[in-house]
Amino acid sequence: MEYTTGTPSWRLVVRRAWRGLRPQRPTLRMRGWTIGTPLIALAAGLLFTTSATTADGTALRDDRRPQLTQLIADKRVRLEAREQAAAKLRSEVDQDTARLAEVDAPVKAARERADALRATAGFTALQGPGVTVTLDDSSRRSNDFSAVNAPDNDDLVVHQGDVQAVVNALWAGGAEAMSIMDVRVISTSAVRCVGNTLLLHGQVFSPPFKITAIGEPTGMHRALESAEGVRQFRDAVADFGLGYTETVERNVTVRAYDGSSDLRSARVAG
Repeated sequence: MEYTTGTPSWRLVVRRAWRGLRPQRPTLRMRGWTIGTPLIALAAGLLFTTSATTADGTALRDDRRPQLTQLIADKRVRLEAREQAAAKLRSEVDQDTARLAEVDAPVKAARERADALRATAGFTALQGPGVTVTLDDSSRRSNDFSAVNAPDNDDLVVHQGDVQAVVNALWAGGAEAMSIMDVRVISTSAVRCVGNTLLLHGQVFSPPFKITAIGEPTGMHRALESAEGVRQFRDAVADFGLGYTETVERNVTVRAYDGSSDLRSARVAG
């Protein structure tokens, strides 16, 4: 080892000592961690606060389906009560109109014209021979099939298009009156499915769905046989176990429509 003396050597020693004692500048990596750690902690705290506020003392992972089911049931009860009240008011209006028609000739004439159209519009019950078609979900599940041919869950339930295919085929086959789940179908009826339930005139029905039509059974059977949508559903019956039954009725009654008849515009058929 070589020792040196003199001013340059002492300066070098002092410089090295100063470098060792003074604070070191943080590297770029240390500066990134220093900034990132508080930000991560702040974000985590914000997330925990939001979750606690949203939960409001309840468990966020609790199943809310029972609450939704109860809400639907409550809405259905209120709807039925309002329908009964509306039916009572309509009956009172009819009674008052009938009494007025006894002493007012224009009212009597208008009432007679309306009565002549009630049967065509579906406001009177109809009885006679017909056909009843029942559609039902499959009792099987997707895991009951092999992995290669496993269907989707949508393939195992009745859809809106399936019900509409049967309804349209029955009308095309000469149906004079029709009901779905014992609810009269008229020209303003709309068949809608919500999940695997049927919504008709504000009422919700679960499968199996029963469709009854009054008319000549042979003609309606032929229309069902030739309808493309009905044929596709029958294929699904064979493939996935869906339910389809067609029954000839010797004498069946289709109830009168008793819902609201409010229209924004209408025209009497010729």
